[in-house]
Amino acid sequence: MKTILQHIKGDKTIWAIVAVLAVFSFMPVYSASTNLVYVVGSGGSTFGYLMKHAFLLIMGFIIIYVVHKIPYRYFSGGAVIMIPIVLVLLIFTMMQGTTIGGANASRWIRIPFVGIGFQTSTLAGLVLMVYVARYLARNKEKEIKFKESLWQLWLPVAAILILILPANFSTTAIFFVMILVLSFIGGYPLKYIGFIIGASIVALTLFILAAKAFPEAMPNRVQTWQNRIENFSDKGGQEAYQVEKAKIAIATGGPLGLGPGKSNQKNFLPQSSSDFIFAIIIEEFGLMGAVVIVFIYFLLLFRIFVVVRKTTTIFGTLLVIGVGFPIIFQAIINMAVATNLFPVTGQTLPLISSGGTSVWMTCFALGMILSVSATKDITEEEILDDNPLDILHETI
Repeated sequence: MKTILQHIKGDKTIWAIVAVLAVFSFMPVYSASTNLVYVVGSGGSTFGYLMKHAFLLIMGFIIIYVVHKIPYRYFSGGAVIMIPIVLVLLIFTMMQGTTIGGANASRWIRIPFVGIGFQTSTLAGLVLMVYVARYLARNKEKEIKFKESLWQLWLPVAAILILILPANFSTTAIFFVMILVLSFIGGYPLKYIGFIIGASIVALTLFILAAKAFPEAMPNRVQTWQNRIENFSDKGGQEAYQVEKAKIAIATGGPLGLGPGKSNQKNFLPQSSSDFIFAIIIEEFGLMGAVVIVFIYFLLLFRIFVVVRKTTTIFGTLLVIGVGFPIIFQAIINMAVATNLFPVTGQTLPLISSGGTSVWMTCFALGMILSVSATKDITEEEILDDNPLDILHETI
């Protein structure tokens, strides 16, 4: 154990939180997998799903370990290199995407030989947060000119979010809100933020009108958003059915739950191992289990603030906020959906729900946070003066 601890750096509490959530996730994921095998009939076995989840988590820990060993100054220039790459990936996904569990075809691409779907929008959102943190840090002591920021900051942001929007509105909304929050914290002028919000509302309205006028171009997307809002207002439908079963699971759980593996509603919830896993947790572990999970996520949020307070650079501060807050925000949304406080969005519970891309990108973000917490004695100039091409050459 001492040998292992000597090789991991950064905030030890964050490492412990990740380990606790990962170990705990095996029980609800294994329990909910019986729905996929015996009810949905997706093939395989419950043990096979458990092994797949174990593989994803092991790979996730490897990602955290490797990323946290990288000096976080490399992430600044790396984001510039990754922007055109994720743009190409998003375009490719829209053209060649595959359907995963009935999800929209343009969300996923299949990783060859592994059999795991990769959701490129999650990677794109993570790259965007780092890119925005870089821009704000580089201009913190300068007077920001709106026209220049449109080209340098908002053009890449708009291009990526526009490519994500048709297939995944909830992910687009989460990252857009997080970018606005990060911009406000990073000192971007408030009047410019107001203009960006107004322009975004106009752009979204035009998109909806275009989708309504040409439904064959983006089949069912706007209608899906509309249905989810209507279902949230108790007008019936598939989402309302899922929420109703989630409510039953929560009510059945009581204070202490039915016990691990004893959930009944997992057999009726189509997304019991991902989107609605929080409801299964409450049914099996009760209100006490739910409180513990909520406490762990808020402890993670607290440790993110601790890392922010200890960070000596503006980029490090904005990086931790930019990649850390979406994890907590996503967890809150997932739990709010399961408890019928928010319309169905398709967001997973970080480090607990089954899934490939969501687990790995969460681990990548946590690795960056740990890299910041582990780095000492670095100046802003060392970070922001890095040429992206030099970083690429050093990496190769």
